[in-house]
Amino acid sequence: MNCKGAKVNRLCFVFVGLMVFLVMACAESEPNKVTFMAGFKPQANLPFVAAYVAQEKGYFAEEGLEVEILHSAGGGENMTLLLAGKVDFTTADANSVLKYRASQEVPVKAIALFGQRGQQAFISLSESGIKGPEDWNGKRFGYKISIPPDYLAIADSVGLDRDSVEEIQVGFDPRILLENKVDVLAVFKSNEPDTIRSMGYEVEVFEAADYGVPTLGLTYIATEETISSRRQITKDFIKATMRATEFIGKNQDAALDIVMKYAENENRDHMKFMLETELLDSQSGATVSGGVGSMNASRWTELRDVLLKFGAIEKSVNIDDAVDDSLRASLFKDGKLK
Repeated sequence: MNCKGAKVNRLCFVFVGLMVFLVMACAESEPNKVTFMAGFKPQANLPFVAAYVAQEKGYFAEEGLEVEILHSAGGGENMTLLLAGKVDFTTADANSVLKYRASQEVPVKAIALFGQRGQQAFISLSESGIKGPEDWNGKRFGYKISIPPDYLAIADSVGLDRDSVEEIQVGFDPRILLENKVDVLAVFKSNEPDTIRSMGYEVEVFEAADYGVPTLGLTYIATEETISSRRQITKDFIKATMRATEFIGKNQDAALDIVMKYAENENRDHMKFMLETELLDSQSGATVSGGVGSMNASRWTELRDVLLKFGAIEKSVNIDDAVDDSLRASLFKDGKLK
């Protein structure tokens, strides 16, 4: 018997086994690459901040994710890249999610809801004497691109005489309110009210939700393909960002420090206003029981019905086709992350 040869064979076997183990271990530790694109420039919108914080605090890494954070240049770039498979997750307003499903049958779903109230608001200068929508009769109303369904719903709720209102498309510059070209202006409530106040003017803010109108705000969305084929990765992304959202709620100054790394050209005080406003709107009865990001099917149904009533969507949408809360919900117990 050739003992020397047998010994060499055993050593070779051990060496090969060790190499296989090392290769498998390296493969297992390789992070999953993910691309997230925020729907606008770097700023303190809560779903943007959740991604920033998850990145900087290492929450993504702890879930085995290597996340590239991008920002949309506008013009629907984030949706185009999402549908092309170049982006895994992005942000969209709840209204837009329902419009995508109804008008274009785009196969996307909301996977977490940050805005438990809508982003939209309407402002007037305090000095104008306008104290509520009942005072909009005979006034000039400025909207950005198209007349918001929130405005139509408020008008219906308070019995506004729309024939008496001059409805004007004005674009995105809020200074038109200061130039006395409109009396009431459609705005994003975490943005323009603070901008106008920083110019030395007080404003009155009106929200559709305060007049009995169902509203919802920003979400994370993914394609049906991503949710089904990368299900664990989707769950890991949600877990890291929901953990980040809980951190933000308890550590706003630290979160703002992180925001300013990404939005270095923005005004910190304005970013603080944006974040505080959106944090407040991220809370509801649904989040108390179901945790941050919670999505309630009945509230989505109410929103869909409002959009249908006022012509914002052309046909009805099955809410199960637009919303998937299963992954996020599985991460929570009694309103807290497990």
